[in-house]
Amino acid sequence: MRRDLGRLDEGELAAVARRLAPAAAAGGVLYLVGELGAGKTTFARALLRALGVGERVKSPTYSLVESYRVGALDVHHLDLYRIADPGELEWLGLGDLSGPGALLVVEWPERGSGALPQPDLAVQLAHAGELRALALEARSPRGIPWLAAAAAGAAEIPE
Repeated sequence: MRRDLGRLDEGELAAVARRLAPAAAAGGVLYLVGELGAGKTTFARALLRALGVGERVKSPTYSLVESYRVGALDVHHLDLYRIADPGELEWLGLGDLSGPGALLVVEWPERGSGALPQPDLAVQLAHAGELRALALEARSPRGIPWLAAAAAGAAEIPE
């Protein structure tokens, strides 16, 4: 199931992430897909803040993973931009990061193809002038209510 939410400014993009947060609070896997500068980290920061991360939300570009504890939820924000081969992810201990009570938010998931768990929801971002084009795709049964929550109030944009 896919929803195209059209062209959004930064505030609207953050609002989508905030609407997603309550649905994603039970854990799962979220992929953030898009070119450099398309808004993946902006979306991730808004989501993490809405989940209750009170500390500074750093981009994991160099560390590859930043982890946060929000109540009973372990949130792991991964940025795989600097990964050249999915085999490099083995040392991250992905098996320990995913599972019940954990939310994986993955930027550049295509660089970890085959080594990552499948997403519940894929967020696809693209440059659209000064705005960002946003599409959401549920890729599991858990992702369907995530998509509905994030897209609530948005008009369906024809593909």
